[in-house]
Amino acid sequence: MATLELDGLRKSFGATEVLRQIDLSLVDGEMLVIVGASGCGKSTLLRIVAGLESPSAGRILLDGRDITSVDPAARDIAMVFQNYALYPHMTVFDNMAYGLKIRGLAREDISKRVGDAAALLGLSEFLGRKPRQLSGGQRQRVAMGRAIVREPKLFLFDEPLSNLDATLRVHTRAEIRRLQKRLGVTSLYVTHDQVEAMTLGDRLLVLHQGRSAQFATPMEVFDRPADTYVASFIGAPAMNFLPAVLAGGGAAARLDSGPLLPFADGKREGPDGKALTIGIRPEHIRIDPTGLPFHIDLVEPLGSETLVHGRLAAPGETSLVIRLAGRAPDGEVLTIGFPTEEIHVFDAATGRRLV
Repeated sequence: MATLELDGLRKSFGATEVLRQIDLSLVDGEMLVIVGASGCGKSTLLRIVAGLESPSAGRILLDGRDITSVDPAARDIAMVFQNYALYPHMTVFDNMAYGLKIRGLAREDISKRVGDAAALLGLSEFLGRKPRQLSGGQRQRVAMGRAIVREPKLFLFDEPLSNLDATLRVHTRAEIRRLQKRLGVTSLYVTHDQVEAMTLGDRLLVLHQGRSAQFATPMEVFDRPADTYVASFIGAPAMNFLPAVLAGGGAAARLDSGPLLPFADGKREGPDGKALTIGIRPEHIRIDPTGLPFHIDLVEPLGSETLVHGRLAAPGETSLVIRLAGRAPDGEVLTIGFPTEEIHVFDAATGRRLV
């Protein structure tokens, strides 16, 4: 069990800066999920913590100890890579037990740890097989088991579920979380999957172009995104955005389509006419007989709910996606409304949330 602190981490490859001033602190036993688009620096950050890359600036503190320049093998960190990194000539048991044997643990202790991890990951019947005799998903579970049996101070997971089928991914995700909470091991988990991010993390670090766009709990990131990037990245389908201007002395927004949307949570600073971006999630848009005409382009029935793609009949024909419970009403045009308590207000110039 350990605390982790990243202090001013930066990383450049030549003239390209891939991480910019990453500062965060994790308490003992916390699970941090690092999420962002491809190329945002997620895996680079994980490799720096593991010691596989050196930062260009900043420090890494594990339990208050500066490990920035410590050899990876001496950091008491276990990492599960995107690829499997298994020894092809060893059995599953030996792959999972190898690190424990190097540390000199007793044979009985090794057998118990490997057996428990194998049962947890559904690998008990494969312990005598070689990696080439396993599917890709089974190999990834072996890699996970190898990290689990070490019981390190810090777990690092680099998209460990990417090669599993959908059903096994859900099961293994839940087991990872249960195991992490039971062992109380501080963990960093990299993923591009929003469901994994929302369900696994005590807190999320949303990376965008190498910088921290937001560092908060999953529900805070969902309910109060710091900027339009975070708002568009977290949530599926993504948040809808509409152009607007500040009105009513800062108490409302006026959409390009004409209607005034009062702010339910107070005034925003700025002159009337200031350019805004209004955000609203697809599930919060309501059918409203007195609302705006919405022309349907595509309907996607999903059984218990329906996604409706279309356009507002307004200047620029703003595209929207609506998530409706059950089936969509018949017809080519709906009238919709935006509940004022559900709208998000962003500065159109900077993309930052206006509070």
